Amino acid sequence: MVSRGGLKLSPQSGEAIAHMALAPRYEGLRRERVEASPRFANGSFHNTAGVGPQLQEGSAPVLREFLFGGNRRVPIAPLPSVDPRSSWARPVETGLRATWLGHSTVLIEQDGVRILTDPVWGLRASPSRLLGPRRFQPVPVAIDQLGPVDLVIVSHDHYDHLDAHSVRALARQGLRFCTSLGVGAHLEAFGVPAQQIVELDWWESHTFISADSRVEFSITAAPSQHFSGRGPFDRNRTLWSSFVITTERHRVFFSGDTGLTDEYREIATRLGPFDLVMLEVGAYHPAWGQIHLGPENALRALNLLGGGALLPIHWGTFNLALHDWDWPAEMLLEHAPAHRARLLMPRIGAAIEPVRVESVEPWWREISVREIELQPDQRQPQPRSSSGG
Repeated sequence: MVSRGGLKLSPQSGEAIAHMALAPRYEGLRRERVEASPRFANGSFHNTAGVGPQLQEGSAPVLREFLFGGNRRVPIAPLPSVDPRSSWARPVETGLRATWLGHSTVLIEQDGVRILTDPVWGLRASPSRLLGPRRFQPVPVAIDQLGPVDLVIVSHDHYDHLDAHSVRALARQGLRFCTSLGVGAHLEAFGVPAQQIVELDWWESHTFISADSRVEFSITAAPSQHFSGRGPFDRNRTLWSSFVITTERHRVFFSGDTGLTDEYREIATRLGPFDLVMLEVGAYHPAWGQIHLGPENALRALNLLGGGALLPIHWGTFNLALHDWDWPAEMLLEHAPAHRARLLMPRIGAAIEPVRVESVEPWWREISVREIELQPDQRQPQPRSSSGG
């Protein structure tokens, strides 16, 4: 078990500020844990390799792309999706089933437990309802239609992974949360009782019992290479992590947000092998290539992790990047054979059992083919936004 103490946020006001954490003040046992973390120094958390959130050298073209880039950053229509509720009503015959609900939100059914990752139902990945990266793909099921959930995992505090409205809705259901060290402050501010929150530093584990008291499972926080912050005063004041879910028969890896790191070798050694690997592939640009994977580095990361069925996440939902909306999917299809990667690329909302997936259907091309048929001047102007998550 992991001890928890009090972490109080500075006073906040207004809807936008209510979603934006000011510099947190650590107190009690939580302060002791934060200050004892090997990753915490000089008032903030740090990546092992010393990588920060700044753009890499030679990234001057980013501004030009941001202002004058192509018009395929969002699709011309919502992507094909599936209502998963009829599938969820059926037993998980192989013991492991995953439903990608868009971006980094996945419902994992694993040996009798149901775990939800980075739940975001909001229309914008932003503290504002009017400004910031906008969702172009609806979630295929309402947040109150998920059915029983044993645990919610929140990898880090960026807006496209930690959504205040979604957390409040889940908190009203009395759900438990597991998150990175320090992020519990946000969860408490959004209405989650402290006793329902477990915060982990890298390599720490916590054992949970399912809501029906039938299944024991563990969550382990593991390294990732990213950063954190929701406002101008809290940069890297909370930790970012990947997570491993371990049950009697299966192990699942969830990347959160990350760049390519050799620490994945150690994760494989200490926590693998994995039956399912969820890695971020979208919202990528070489300028921030050290803190996001992109499709090719995701395939390299999969190799470092020792393989496993790959479910790509962090694409096809928000206008967060400078690349075409379907670029991550097409690059994965192109490069996966060279890495001997076993891809799982289900439609949004499709509940799949990894061992039963034999091939990839490029379902997103139903939209991209229509775009090719249209002349550029027939497309609607696309909103501009940069990566923030």
